[in-house]
Amino acid sequence: MNKLRKGDEVIVIAGRDKGKRGKIASRQDDSHLLVEGINLVKKHTKPNPMAGTTGGIVEKTMPIHQSNVAIYNATSGKADRVGIKINSDGSKVRVFKSNGEAIKVA
Repeated sequence: MNKLRKGDEVIVIAGRDKGKRGKIASRQDDSHLLVEGINLVKKHTKPNPMAGTTGGIVEKTMPIHQSNVAIYNATSGKADRVGIKINSDGSKVRVFKSNGEAIKVA
């Protein structure tokens, strides 16, 4: 069970975007995430008349390692860790480690 999922609001805890928040757009692989508005780079593109694209400098979101982000707890307003709690019926639920609240799935 992945502790960070698509749609979770995360806060960056390390790197040049430290302190910024954003939603997880997708998972690239087991350890990298695409977070909206985080780790933006400028990519120089050539024009391609066959495809109808113009050239220039485009801002693009690059993946960030999941160890550099933490889930954002809205009640405390801080970064938090994720724990997994097993219910009496055997289902698993993600919870915040600080207060034990269940994490709402977006």
